[in-house]
Amino acid sequence: MYALVDAVSFYASAEKVFDPSIRSKPVVVLTNNDGCVCAVCPIARQLNIPKFGPYFKVKHLLEQNNVVVRSSNYELYADLSAKMMNIIGRFCDTQYIYSIDESFLHFNGYTPVIKNWHEYGHVIRRNVWREAKLPVGVGFGPTPTLAKAANHAAKKLSGFDGVAVIDNEQSRQAILQRMSCEDVWGIGKRLAKKLKIMNINTAWELAQQSPKTMRRAFSVVVERTVSELNGVACLTWDDVRQDKREIYSTRSFGERIYEPSALKTALMNHVTTVASKLRAQRSLTKQLYIFAASGKHEDRYCKKSFMYKFATPTNDTCVMANAVSEVFNTIYQPGVRFYKCGVGALELTSVQYQQSDLFNQSANNPKLMQCLDTINNRYGKGMLSLASSKLNNRWHMNRDYLSPQYTTRWHDIPKIYCYE
Repeated sequence: MYALVDAVSFYASAEKVFDPSIRSKPVVVLTNNDGCVCAVCPIARQLNIPKFGPYFKVKHLLEQNNVVVRSSNYELYADLSAKMMNIIGRFCDTQYIYSIDESFLHFNGYTPVIKNWHEYGHVIRRNVWREAKLPVGVGFGPTPTLAKAANHAAKKLSGFDGVAVIDNEQSRQAILQRMSCEDVWGIGKRLAKKLKIMNINTAWELAQQSPKTMRRAFSVVVERTVSELNGVACLTWDDVRQDKREIYSTRSFGERIYEPSALKTALMNHVTTVASKLRAQRSLTKQLYIFAASGKHEDRYCKKSFMYKFATPTNDTCVMANAVSEVFNTIYQPGVRFYKCGVGALELTSVQYQQSDLFNQSANNPKLMQCLDTINNRYGKGMLSLASSKLNNRWHMNRDYLSPQYTTRWHDIPKIYCYE
């Protein structure tokens, strides 16, 4: 048996953990630079606030309904996510963390104390709420895809109380008949449109198709999805999460910048992020794409980019930072009000097949990078970084509605006052 535990509107729910005064109020969370609405709590959802819509378009509606608005507090979310995952991991023998707010559990040789899966799901929910104050939905199924479907039912379909179980033909059919194809894990809106042309509208209708036919029409992933919907477990975690073929780090600025030091600092921070992600998936890059651009509606629109090719594939932050320094004068243009910049790692290869450079042995320093990652993983992201990534703070994004970072900053730690 598999289970999927998923937080309900994670970002919005996380904002309520250390602020009980807003737990009964509608809350929305905004994206980078407070641009769009990215999370809507269940209370705010009743106001029909569009998710991923521009904030300025719904600002008046939010003010009219006294909706609490928060900027994305990534430091808080990451810490609460780690806490939630540790709690969930106690209830199974194998855990796979799928995203910041989703975790698959596999019960293979693990015998829960409570034999009833529905009751066991509520035990998980109660423990997560008691220890982390986060509401979660729990779905059980004989395959990961059916567990994901059950989780969808637990959170989105009427008649469920936060837990749903697919453990027989009757429950499988009842849930899949009420799900659209685009809600099936691995299908999405684009494939759902193509399936609709074939008169396949629900998850149940998709499950009735021949897996081989679906493979010929679409891909092996869709073939496996159909098999999974029929209770045949054939997806592995490697099938679900493949290594990325390209890794980018880009972001628009909170305010237009024109100082070279601010632009260079931003690029160095993007390099640090990309290099860290490369090492996390044990990849190297052969080419680095570096760019910076002004706003498209500026009178003088300008976009400069450079493709830097490495003699030896690398994931070393220092090597990649040196590459940015070499080409920076090509990217920076005096007088341009830069709005966005970024760095992308292209042509990725595996560390497993790395071939050293006979004439440049000192280019990469794996031990130094391992030390860097170990310190940052233990004490927090950015605890140890390049000096050039801290020279200027003007490039940082706007977060006008940022809540306190309760778990990662000393002066934001909640204080309790006792009076006699």
